[in-house]
Amino acid sequence: MNALDQPRTADARAILARGSVSFNFAGRFLPADRRDDAAVVYAFCRYVDDLADEAADLDEARQALAALSAELRKENAPRPFISDVLELFERCDIDVRHALNLIEGVASDLQLVRVKDDAELVQYSYRVAGTVGLMMSGVLGVRDAASTPFAIDLGVAMQLTNICRDVAEDARNDRIYLPQTRLEGHGIPMQPESLRQHREGVRRVVQDLLAMADRYYESAMNGMRYIPWRARLAIVVAAQVYRAIGVKLLRDGGDALAGRTVVPLSEKLYWAAHGVWLAVVSIPFRRRPHVAALHRSLAGLPGVHG
Repeated sequence: MNALDQPRTADARAILARGSVSFNFAGRFLPADRRDDAAVVYAFCRYVDDLADEAADLDEARQALAALSAELRKENAPRPFISDVLELFERCDIDVRHALNLIEGVASDLQLVRVKDDAELVQYSYRVAGTVGLMMSGVLGVRDAASTPFAIDLGVAMQLTNICRDVAEDARNDRIYLPQTRLEGHGIPMQPESLRQHREGVRRVVQDLLAMADRYYESAMNGMRYIPWRARLAIVVAAQVYRAIGVKLLRDGGDALAGRTVVPLSEKLYWAAHGVWLAVVSIPFRRRPHVAALHRSLAGLPGVHG
Protein backbone atom coordinates (compact mmCIF):
# COMPACT_ATOMS: atom_id res chain seq x y z
CA MET A 1 0.00 0.00 0.00
CA ASN A 2 1.23 3.46 -0.88
CA ALA A 3 1.17 5.47 2.33
CA LEU A 4 -0.33 8.44 0.50
CA ASP A 5 -3.36 6.36 -0.55
CA GLN A 6 -5.68 5.70 2.34
CA PRO A 7 -6.92 2.11 2.70
CA ARG A 8 -10.61 1.35 2.69
CA THR A 9 -12.22 -0.38 5.62
CA ALA A 10 -12.87 -3.45 3.48
CA ASP A 11 -9.09 -3.82 3.02
CA ALA A 12 -8.39 -3.92 6.76
CA ARG A 13 -8.25 -7.70 7.16
CA ALA A 14 -5.86 -8.05 4.22
CA ILE A 15 -3.62 -5.34 5.70
CA LEU A 16 -3.57 -7.21 9.01
CA ALA A 17 -2.75 -10.50 7.29
CA ARG A 18 0.14 -8.94 5.37
CA GLY A 19 1.46 -6.81 8.20
CA SER A 20 1.63 -9.01 11.28
CA VAL A 21 1.82 -12.79 11.37
CA SER A 22 1.51 -12.86 15.17
CA PHE A 23 -1.53 -10.59 15.38
CA ASN A 24 -3.25 -12.20 12.42
CA PHE A 25 -2.71 -15.59 14.05
CA ALA A 26 -4.18 -14.36 17.36
CA GLY A 27 -7.01 -12.57 15.57
CA ARG A 28 -8.42 -15.94 14.55
CA PHE A 29 -9.47 -16.36 18.20
CA LEU A 30 -11.57 -13.16 18.16
CA PRO A 31 -15.34 -13.37 17.85
CA ALA A 32 -16.49 -12.43 14.36
CA ASP A 33 -18.21 -9.22 15.47
CA ARG A 34 -14.92 -7.89 16.91
CA ARG A 35 -12.54 -9.12 14.23
CA ASP A 36 -13.26 -6.47 11.60
CA ASP A 37 -13.13 -3.59 14.09
CA ALA A 38 -9.79 -4.87 15.40
CA ALA A 39 -8.52 -5.08 11.82
CA VAL A 40 -9.59 -1.45 11.19
CA VAL A 41 -7.64 -0.28 14.25
CA TYR A 42 -4.61 -2.26 13.06
CA ALA A 43 -4.96 -0.80 9.54
CA PHE A 44 -5.16 2.71 10.99
CA CYS A 45 -2.00 2.17 13.06
CA ARG A 46 -0.26 0.68 10.03
CA TYR A 47 -1.34 3.69 7.96
CA VAL A 48 0.16 6.10 10.51
CA ASP A 49 3.46 4.19 10.40
CA ASP A 50 3.44 4.16 6.61
CA LEU A 51 2.92 7.93 6.43
CA ALA A 52 6.22 8.31 8.27
CA ASP A 53 8.12 5.45 6.62
CA GLU A 54 7.07 5.79 2.98
CA ALA A 55 7.05 9.56 2.49
CA ALA A 56 9.51 11.00 -0.03
CA ASP A 57 11.23 13.09 2.66
CA LEU A 58 10.91 14.13 6.30
CA ASP A 59 8.97 17.32 5.53
CA GLU A 60 6.37 15.38 3.56
CA ALA A 61 6.05 12.89 6.42
CA ARG A 62 5.58 15.64 9.03
CA GLN A 63 2.99 17.39 6.87
CA ALA A 64 1.08 14.14 6.27
CA LEU A 65 0.99 13.32 9.98
CA ALA A 66 -0.09 16.87 10.85
CA ALA A 67 -2.87 16.68 8.23
CA LEU A 68 -4.05 13.37 9.68
CA SER A 69 -4.14 14.88 13.20
CA ALA A 70 -6.24 17.76 11.86
CA GLU A 71 -8.71 15.29 10.35
CA LEU A 72 -9.00 13.40 13.62
CA ARG A 73 -9.65 16.67 15.45
CA LYS A 74 -12.23 17.50 12.73
CA GLU A 75 -10.37 20.71 11.93
CA ASN A 76 -10.31 19.49 8.31
CA ALA A 77 -12.88 17.30 6.58
CA PRO A 78 -11.83 13.67 7.12
CA ARG A 79 -11.27 11.46 4.11
CA PRO A 80 -13.35 8.25 3.80
CA PHE A 81 -11.12 5.88 5.78
CA ILE A 82 -10.62 8.40 8.60
CA SER A 83 -14.38 8.96 8.68
CA ASP A 84 -14.74 5.20 9.17
CA VAL A 85 -12.15 5.28 11.94
CA LEU A 86 -13.88 8.19 13.71
CA GLU A 87 -17.20 6.36 13.44
CA LEU A 88 -15.60 3.29 15.02
CA PHE A 89 -14.13 5.44 17.81
CA GLU A 90 -17.55 6.90 18.58
CA ARG A 91 -19.30 3.55 18.43
CA CYS A 92 -16.71 1.85 20.66
CA ASP A 93 -16.22 4.81 23.02
CA ILE A 94 -12.54 5.25 22.11
CA ASP A 95 -10.89 8.54 23.09
CA VAL A 96 -9.46 10.18 19.96
CA ARG A 97 -6.52 11.39 22.09
CA HIS A 98 -5.14 7.86 21.91
CA ALA A 99 -4.84 8.14 18.12
CA LEU A 100 -3.35 11.64 18.41
CA ASN A 101 -0.77 10.40 20.92
CA LEU A 102 0.10 7.56 18.56
CA ILE A 103 0.74 10.09 15.78
CA GLU A 104 2.89 12.15 18.14
CA GLY A 105 4.98 9.09 18.96
CA VAL A 106 5.45 8.15 15.31
CA ALA A 107 6.35 11.77 14.47
CA SER A 108 9.12 11.67 17.09
CA ASP A 109 10.87 9.02 14.99
CA LEU A 110 11.32 11.62 12.23
CA GLN A 111 14.00 13.39 14.25
CA LEU A 112 17.30 12.02 15.54
CA VAL A 113 16.33 9.09 17.77
CA ARG A 114 18.26 9.01 21.01
CA VAL A 115 16.53 7.95 24.23
CA LYS A 116 17.85 9.47 27.45
CA ASP A 117 16.63 7.05 30.12
CA ASP A 118 14.05 4.45 31.09
CA ALA A 119 11.38 7.10 31.74
CA GLU A 120 11.71 8.50 28.23
CA LEU A 121 11.65 4.98 26.80
CA VAL A 122 8.41 4.13 28.63
CA GLN A 123 6.86 7.43 27.48
CA TYR A 124 7.75 6.63 23.87
CA SER A 125 6.40 3.09 24.26
CA TYR A 126 3.15 4.47 25.65
CA ARG A 127 2.68 6.72 22.63
CA VAL A 128 3.43 4.20 19.90
CA ALA A 129 2.02 1.06 21.55
CA GLY A 130 0.23 1.74 24.84
CA THR A 131 -2.22 3.85 22.87
CA VAL A 132 -2.91 0.85 20.64
CA GLY A 133 -3.81 -1.16 23.74
CA LEU A 134 -6.22 1.58 24.79
CA MET A 135 -7.87 1.67 21.36
CA MET A 136 -8.15 -2.11 21.24
CA SER A 137 -9.80 -2.14 24.66
CA GLY A 138 -12.68 -0.15 23.23
CA VAL A 139 -12.97 -2.46 20.24
CA LEU A 140 -13.06 -5.50 22.53
CA GLY A 141 -15.89 -4.11 24.60
CA VAL A 142 -13.91 -3.34 27.77
CA ARG A 143 -15.76 -0.61 29.68
CA ASP A 144 -14.31 -0.69 33.20
CA ALA A 145 -11.98 2.29 33.66
CA ALA A 146 -9.85 0.21 36.04
CA SER A 147 -8.68 -1.81 33.02
CA THR A 148 -6.89 0.99 31.19
CA PRO A 149 -3.52 0.88 33.03
CA PHE A 150 -3.24 -2.82 32.24
CA ALA A 151 -3.99 -2.21 28.54
CA ILE A 152 -1.19 0.36 28.46
CA ASP A 153 1.18 -2.14 30.07
CA LEU A 154 0.62 -4.71 27.34
CA GLY A 155 1.48 -2.13 24.68
CA VAL A 156 4.58 -1.01 26.56
CA ALA A 157 5.72 -4.62 27.02
CA MET A 158 5.32 -5.39 23.32
CA GLN A 159 7.14 -2.23 22.29
CA LEU A 160 10.07 -3.04 24.60
CA THR A 161 10.18 -6.46 22.96
CA ASN A 162 10.23 -4.77 19.53
CA ILE A 163 13.06 -2.47 20.55
CA CYS A 164 15.19 -5.33 21.83
CA ARG A 165 14.52 -7.44 18.74
CA ASP A 166 15.33 -4.59 16.31
CA VAL A 167 18.53 -3.14 17.82
CA ALA A 168 20.65 -3.97 14.77
CA GLU A 169 18.10 -2.76 12.21
CA ASP A 170 17.46 0.46 14.12
CA ALA A 171 21.20 1.15 14.40
CA ARG A 172 21.54 0.82 10.62
CA ASN A 173 18.90 3.56 10.38
CA ASP A 174 20.74 5.74 12.94
CA ARG A 175 18.12 5.09 15.60
CA ILE A 176 19.05 4.11 19.15
CA TYR A 177 16.18 3.29 21.48
CA LEU A 178 18.39 1.68 24.13
CA PRO A 179 18.52 4.26 26.95
CA GLN A 180 21.63 6.41 27.15
CA THR A 181 21.89 5.90 30.92
CA ARG A 182 22.01 2.13 30.47
CA LEU A 183 24.52 2.23 27.60
CA GLU A 184 26.79 4.66 29.41
CA GLY A 185 26.70 2.33 32.42
CA HIS A 186 28.56 -0.12 30.21
CA GLY A 187 30.86 2.51 28.71
CA ILE A 188 29.01 2.57 25.37
CA PRO A 189 28.75 5.92 23.50
CA MET A 190 25.40 6.81 21.90
CA GLN A 191 26.57 6.13 18.34
CA PRO A 192 25.36 3.29 16.09
CA GLU A 193 28.89 2.15 15.26
CA SER A 194 29.68 1.91 18.97
CA LEU A 195 27.03 -0.74 19.55
CA ARG A 196 28.91 -3.42 17.60
CA GLN A 197 32.16 -2.40 19.23
CA HIS A 198 30.61 -3.07 22.65
CA ARG A 199 28.55 -6.14 21.84
CA GLU A 200 28.75 -7.65 25.32
CA GLY A 201 27.51 -4.44 26.94
CA VAL A 202 24.63 -4.19 24.47
CA ARG A 203 23.72 -7.78 25.23
CA ARG A 204 23.43 -6.97 28.94
CA VAL A 205 21.33 -3.87 28.26
CA VAL A 206 18.97 -5.95 26.10
CA GLN A 207 18.68 -8.56 28.86
CA ASP A 208 17.77 -5.84 31.38
CA LEU A 209 15.17 -4.30 29.06
CA LEU A 210 13.58 -7.69 28.43
CA ALA A 211 13.35 -8.13 32.20
CA MET A 212 11.58 -4.76 32.30
CA ALA A 213 9.26 -5.93 29.51
CA ASP A 214 8.39 -9.00 31.57
CA ARG A 215 7.22 -6.82 34.46
CA TYR A 216 4.84 -5.06 32.08
CA TYR A 217 3.69 -8.37 30.56
CA GLU A 218 2.93 -9.74 34.04
CA SER A 219 0.94 -6.62 34.90
CA ALA A 220 -0.97 -6.88 31.62
CA MET A 221 -1.93 -10.48 32.42
CA ASN A 222 -3.41 -9.31 35.73
CA GLY A 223 -5.74 -7.00 33.81
CA MET A 224 -6.95 -9.53 31.25
CA ARG A 225 -9.90 -10.39 33.52
CA TYR A 226 -11.60 -7.19 32.34
CA ILE A 227 -11.81 -8.44 28.74
CA PRO A 228 -14.85 -10.53 27.71
CA TRP A 229 -13.77 -14.16 27.71
CA ARG A 230 -13.72 -14.86 23.95
CA ALA A 231 -11.79 -11.69 23.14
CA ARG A 232 -9.59 -12.32 26.18
CA LEU A 233 -8.51 -15.59 24.60
CA ALA A 234 -7.29 -13.77 21.48
CA ILE A 235 -5.41 -11.06 23.37
CA VAL A 236 -3.72 -13.42 25.81
CA VAL A 237 -2.63 -15.64 22.91
CA ALA A 238 -1.27 -12.58 21.05
CA ALA A 239 0.61 -11.43 24.15
CA GLN A 240 2.17 -14.83 24.77
CA VAL A 241 3.17 -15.34 21.14
CA TYR A 242 4.79 -11.91 21.12
CA ARG A 243 6.44 -12.43 24.49
CA ALA A 244 8.05 -15.53 22.98
CA ILE A 245 10.29 -13.22 20.90
CA GLY A 246 11.95 -11.95 24.05
CA VAL A 247 12.15 -15.44 25.54
CA LYS A 248 13.96 -16.73 22.45
CA LEU A 249 16.24 -13.69 22.37
CA LEU A 250 17.19 -14.31 26.00
CA ARG A 251 17.75 -17.99 25.26
CA ASP A 252 20.17 -16.87 22.56
CA GLY A 253 22.06 -14.81 25.15
CA GLY A 254 20.36 -11.48 24.44
CA ASP A 255 22.60 -10.90 21.43
CA ALA A 256 20.28 -8.62 19.45
CA LEU A 257 23.13 -7.67 17.13
CA ALA A 258 23.25 -11.21 15.76
CA GLY A 259 20.14 -10.51 13.66
CA ARG A 260 16.38 -10.31 13.97
CA THR A 261 14.95 -12.95 16.30
CA VAL A 262 12.29 -15.12 14.68
CA VAL A 263 10.16 -17.56 16.68
CA PRO A 264 9.53 -20.83 14.80
CA LEU A 265 5.97 -22.01 14.29
CA SER A 266 6.36 -24.91 16.74
CA GLU A 267 7.23 -22.47 19.53
CA LYS A 268 4.40 -20.12 18.55
CA LEU A 269 1.98 -23.01 18.88
CA TYR A 270 3.40 -23.84 22.31
CA TRP A 271 2.98 -20.22 23.48
CA ALA A 272 -0.48 -20.03 21.96
CA ALA A 273 -1.48 -23.13 23.95
CA HIS A 274 0.02 -21.57 27.07
CA GLY A 275 -2.03 -18.44 26.37
CA VAL A 276 -5.21 -20.50 26.13
CA TRP A 277 -4.41 -22.12 29.48
CA LEU A 278 -3.79 -18.72 31.10
CA ALA A 279 -6.98 -17.24 29.66
CA VAL A 280 -9.18 -20.14 30.77
CA VAL A 281 -7.58 -21.44 33.97
CA SER A 282 -5.45 -18.73 35.59
CA ILE A 283 -6.56 -15.23 34.66
CA PRO A 284 -10.23 -15.44 35.75
CA PHE A 285 -9.05 -15.88 39.35
CA ARG A 286 -6.45 -13.07 39.42
CA ARG A 287 -7.40 -10.04 41.48
CA ARG A 288 -4.10 -8.24 41.74
CA PRO A 289 -4.19 -4.42 41.71
CA HIS A 290 -2.21 -2.38 39.24
CA VAL A 291 1.31 -1.41 40.34
CA ALA A 292 1.46 2.39 40.29
CA ALA A 293 5.26 2.45 39.91
CA LEU A 294 4.94 1.10 36.36
CA HIS A 295 3.35 4.43 35.34
CA ARG A 296 5.53 6.78 37.36
CA SER A 297 6.89 8.38 34.18
CA LEU A 298 3.46 8.63 32.49
CA ALA A 299 1.69 11.08 34.81
CA GLY A 300 -1.01 13.11 33.09
CA LEU A 301 -1.40 10.91 30.02
CA PRO A 302 -4.83 9.41 29.20
CA GLY A 303 -5.58 6.08 30.84
CA VAL A 304 -2.56 5.84 33.14
CA HIS A 305 -2.63 4.76 36.78
CA GLY A 306 -3.88 7.62 38.94
